[in-house]
Amino acid sequence: MKPQEKTKRVTVYFDPVILRAIKLKSFETERPLSELVCEAVRLSLAEDAEDLLAFEKRAREPDLDFEKVVKEMKKDGLL
Repeated sequence: MKPQEKTKRVTVYFDPVILRAIKLKSFETERPLSELVCEAVRLSLAEDAEDLLAFEKRAREPDLDFEKVVKEMKKDGLL
């Protein structure tokens, strides 16, 4: 986070088992619970960004006809 940005408070509801695990990790790593949750969300969003980029790159690929692929596999002895 950039120094000039301020954090915002939100209410998040967790399954009790997940909350217990987060609290234990917070204690074991000596990191604030909010830091762990923020990091997990950031990692999830980064993964989404990678997926979107992959979709954009593959958008120009030609579509494959399923029936044609299956027939070719059968012809080639793969099925």
